[in-house]
Amino acid sequence: MRAIRLHAFGGPEVLQYEEAPLPELKSGEVLVRVHAVGLNPPDWYLRNGYRALPAEWRPQVPFPIILGTDISGVITAVAEDVTDFSLGNEVYAMVRFFSVGESKAYAEYVTVPVSELARKPTRVDHVHAAAAPMSLLTAWQYLVEVGHDFPNPLQSTPHIPVSLAGKTVLVNGAAGGVGHLAVQIAKLKGAHVIAVASGKHESLLRELGADEFIDYTKTPPEELVHDLDLVLDTLGGPTTSRFLRTLKRGGALFPVYPLGFSGTKEAERMGITVSAVQVRSNGAQLSELATLLDEGKIRVVIDSTFPLADARKAHERAERGHIQGKIVLTVTAV
Repeated sequence: MRAIRLHAFGGPEVLQYEEAPLPELKSGEVLVRVHAVGLNPPDWYLRNGYRALPAEWRPQVPFPIILGTDISGVITAVAEDVTDFSLGNEVYAMVRFFSVGESKAYAEYVTVPVSELARKPTRVDHVHAAAAPMSLLTAWQYLVEVGHDFPNPLQSTPHIPVSLAGKTVLVNGAAGGVGHLAVQIAKLKGAHVIAVASGKHESLLRELGADEFIDYTKTPPEELVHDLDLVLDTLGGPTTSRFLRTLKRGGALFPVYPLGFSGTKEAERMGITVSAVQVRSNGAQLSELATLLDEGKIRVVIDSTFPLADARKAHERAERGHIQGKIVLTVTAV
């Protein structure tokens, strides 16, 4: 089969389109002929060797490796013990996440544990289905239901979503992969939603349900809002502390990228919960979300598509930033 592999860490130039062995089917798995692959930040984090992490946290992986987690495609083989899926089923999944280097989705074929698999939404094409899993599961597990018991090594307590009905929720980075889906989920669950992004995204975000919009290029959001119930900061990092002053006592700050947060003492003094969750594969949640996608209650926005062979160009697009929705690799005719 053809796949995108890397033999060393580095920039987009290390992505090689080449022949790779067909994956071996194991117990409890299906083999999927991939039609499309969704790109996510962990793809480029792994590609560059997780340079943002302390050296002792960086994973050791055997080269060559195949990147990618999010797929949509058609089942071409099933293990003998698999009964819930059959040949020809159209499916989508986030494959083996969080297992560094084991997902192997940038390829024509991938094996998927059935516990991580769901039938593809029937009214959504493979491109949009492949764009959904990681971003949609991240938003869902932060805002609605964690759906797993894996601990987050960065905090001692489990992540607990907050009730959204009647609450005021700000989504920072609202036009990105997680952000544009979080806006829709929060609105679906009854929240008053404030979306933060650059001005060019305002029209889209209002279409997706945002009640208010803040163009951060004109005014920092922390200078405009206060007494919020929840901030979901899809960017996170060291700057997420600035949102503490926008929250009411008893509110919550959920940074999707919690590394670098330095406001722990301030949050405790203000009575604000700061919490994060590591997204994990979950076929049952994807089945539930497929219904919402089919009903049009959640819509996945596509920034751009590239053939699998042009994965380098897709990563270069990601590095330019200001993505609206998701970037997708197309693998076969859809």
